[in-house]
Parts: sequence; structure tokens; C-alpha cells
Amino acid sequence: MDEYALVTLVGRAGETEAAFKSRLTAFWTHLLRSDPTLYEHVYAEATAFDEDGGSVTREYMVAVPGIEMLAATLKAAGVEHRPVDRDDTYSKYEASGAGWFQLDH
Repeated sequence: MDEYALVTLVGRAGETEAAFKSRLTAFWTHLLRSDPTLYEHVYAEATAFDEDGGSVTREYMVAVPGIEMLAATLKAAGVEHRPVDRDDTYSKYEASGAGWFQLDH
């Protein structure tokens, strides 16, 4: 059974949702082109942005085996994320609810 963990990406202080969305689009497009195998670990994206502590956030469900490599790639690209709890995992069913958009691979 595949297990997924929640990865929450965080915008810069004062960054608008539109600006954060633009940065994320550029990041994911680059990842898809440069490392499609890693991109395949990203199963779902939250359907909406959120706000936490004054920063815009976006959540992703990522297959547990891809978390370390994704974290390193995010850091290299300057995209912040909340600490990932690898013990708090979700099934494919849980990552397929109404609040999630499954990514085509």
C-alpha cells in the first residue's frame, strides 16, 4: 500500500497568493522537466491555498519515499516548507478527497 505524507509549502513573508502561485508553477514545471521520477512522488495538491502565520501556504501529498529528495530540491530552489511528519501518513484514498486535486503523471 502506498503511503503519503503532507508537505506544506510556505510563501515568503508578505508574498501574495498570486506571487506564490507563480513561484510554485515555475518550481513544479522545472521539476517535471528536470526530474520526472521525483515529480511522480507528488500525488495530490490541495485545491486551495491557505494562510498560516501571515504567510500563504499550499499543501501536497507526497509518497513517503520521495520526501527527503523533494525536501532537498525545495531547499535548493528557495521554497520553504513546514517540517514533515513522516509518521503521520495517509492512504491514496485519504489523499483523494474533495479538497485534493490528483496530479497527472
